[in-house]
Amino acid sequence: MATAALPPHLEIAPLAAIGVRAFVTTREAGSFGIPEQGDDPAATARWQELQRALAELGAPRLASSRQVHGARVLQHRGGWDGWLRVDGADGHVMLEDGAAAISIADCVPVFVAHPDGVVAIVHAGWRGVAAGILPEAIRMFAAQGLPADELVVHLGPSICGRCYEVGVDVYERLTGWPTTRPRRVDLRALLAEQAKQFGVTRWSASGECTKCDNGFFFSHRAHDAGRQVACIVAPV
Repeated sequence: MATAALPPHLEIAPLAAIGVRAFVTTREAGSFGIPEQGDDPAATARWQELQRALAELGAPRLASSRQVHGARVLQHRGGWDGWLRVDGADGHVMLEDGAAAISIADCVPVFVAHPDGVVAIVHAGWRGVAAGILPEAIRMFAAQGLPADELVVHLGPSICGRCYEVGVDVYERLTGWPTTRPRRVDLRALLAEQAKQFGVTRWSASGECTKCDNGFFFSHRAHDAGRQVACIVAPV
């Protein structure tokens, strides 16, 4: 049987520095829409190939979910092999060996890792940011005795503040500031502030914008139907 290979992707270097592999696929890899949501049927094969490649890298378990733009974060231990698909969640904390993945277009993939090997990934669109999905993940680490000031957080490729304009209600929900017209919002900046407020001292952000760099990434705001996959692998 041929060796499975990871799809074309961008590595997340700040996590590699602590021995954690994390990456975001590029447009060249094809769309990784969630099959349960009726997206590109070929996405199922891409997810399966991803799971096989991760298994050959030492991560026999892959967790994903049908995303609902909420703040539900799941915790995963061992007990299965292969591709686990759960309904109605936007984040995953891997307490044991394995990998977790989310699909994204313009939303922010947030990678969280502790040097002891516990890792997490969350899907943060404006609803997830407003609902506090990143603080929820940070609290889960704290419940395992892993405080925020020991975590490494990276905010991956997503739409930038120059390209992301929201309406009056969304702007006020995100910032708490009143406005009478649509305004631009930088979701990564808001997530960075949340991380710092909850005690994170080691955080970084990708410079890529899914819309500005549309030749490299899919973007809903650029009228793409495709999605990247963002993945984090707990070190063996």
